[in-house]
Order: sequence, then structure tokens, then C-alpha cells
Amino acid sequence: MLETITELSALRARVRQWKREGLRVGLVPTMGNLHAGHYSLVMLARQYADRVVSSVFVNPTQFGPNEDFTRYPRTVEADKSGLEGAGCDVLWLPTVESMYPFGVELASNVHVPGVSGILEGEHRPGHFDGVCTVVSRLFNQVQPDVAAFGKKDYQQLAVVRQMVTDLAFPIEVLGGSIVREADGLAMSSRNQYLGAEERPRAAEIRKALLDMREGIEAGRPRVEVEATAAKRLNDAGFVVDYTVVRRLDLGLPVDGERGAKVALIAAKLGRTRLIDNMEF
Repeated sequence: MLETITELSALRARVRQWKREGLRVGLVPTMGNLHAGHYSLVMLARQYADRVVSSVFVNPTQFGPNEDFTRYPRTVEADKSGLEGAGCDVLWLPTVESMYPFGVELASNVHVPGVSGILEGEHRPGHFDGVCTVVSRLFNQVQPDVAAFGKKDYQQLAVVRQMVTDLAFPIEVLGGSIVREADGLAMSSRNQYLGAEERPRAAEIRKALLDMREGIEAGRPRVEVEATAAKRLNDAGFVVDYTVVRRLDLGLPVDGERGAKVALIAAKLGRTRLIDNMEF
């Protein structure tokens, strides 16, 4: 049965008990409004841990000034039901005050240079500082052995992995596969913002990623492949932030270079910003 904990002292007591019993602990950090993608991460963590904690915390420090912090959906009761069904043991439900005891303005920040400054970092300045600041706090609070993050946020996963290595957190970071709707749209809490006319068009992102993979594998120049994908999305009514092909470490590949790649897209459809990626 799922246990909900709202006090840090109680959370630490529960984790200490587990550790005394020799149990491995997994963490799935979330902002709530959970869907099948989140629940798949709980099940992934369960494969590597005896007990799983999932946090639900809408983190104010990772939203930009024009982003949707206040309208981000809070659905705690539905989240509880879903987490229990996925096999989660503890829901960690901290307050802003417990996460940032001196307030957001006086919070110590964690900045990961390099990988956090490109792509999402360019379009959402400060976003990854907010992510790393809250994730590092969750790591300290929960003291997990493993932590699961979704590959839909591909760059976030790369940033967290760099932080874990750099700060020597004794945590194995797991990457969970993207869970998609029937038409290929990557599951996201923001999908519900799409209007009835926008929702079918949102699947164009997946089709653009498939085209990018096909183009690179056919030997077409990377810049041409990226521009073709951007045009496809613009023609479908998107406002494109980027359509890029990168190495798995997010470095720039040279045309004709062998080895694994990842195509990444970020684009707005109406008021909704969507991201997706495909490794190949």
C-alpha cells in the first residue's frame, strides 16, 4: 500500500529503516500530473531497487518568467492511485518551504556547465539550474541507490548524469524509454493543453523525427536534414525552437560520421511547447 509522507524527518526515518534492513532504494522525481510514462519509470526503478520513492513537487525554480508554473496541473489524488498501481512504496510530497527553507530567492543553486547551456538551455535560460537544484535536494533527502528519469527529456537526463558524476553522488541513473500515444505523440503532462484541432497535428513531431533518422541514414547532410524537418513542422503550424541531430553526448556530428545519433525537436503548437527525440 502506498504511504504518503509530507515531513522530511518522517521520510528520512522510513529510508533509514529500509537501509537497516539492507534494502536498495529507488527514486522517481516528478512534478505530478502523472501518466503512463511516469508509471513506467516507477516500474523501471523497481527492477533495480527493493523500495521505490516517487516525489511529486512542482518546482518553481525550473519555470521561466513566461512559463506555466501557476497553470501546471496538480492532480495529487489521481497520482496516488496511479503510483500505487505501479508498485510505488512512498509518495514524497514536500512543500515549497521544506524544499527551499530560506525561500527560492536565497536558495543555493546547482549549475552544471557545458551540456546545460545548449538547446533547451538556450531557449529556457536557468531551466537546468532549477532542475539540478531540486534534483540534488531530492537526492540528499531520499538517499537513493538508483534514480529513474525519462528519455523524453533527453538533455535533462544528460545534465543529471553529468551532475551525478561531477558531485560523486553514489547513485545509478536509469533512463526510461519514451512512452507514446497510439499516434506516436510522446506522452507529456503538457499534452492536455493542446486544443481539439491541435492534438492530431501534434503527431507531426514524431513523423519529423522519423524523417530525420531516414535522412541521416541515407547520407544526406545534417544541416539539410534539420532544415527539412523544421520546414515540415512550420508548414504544419508549429513554431520551431530547434530540429537538430547530435551525437548521443549532444556533441555536433560531422557529415558521414558513423555511430549512434539522436534527433531532437522542440516546437510550440499554439500555446503548448512540445519536445521529443529519437535515438538511432
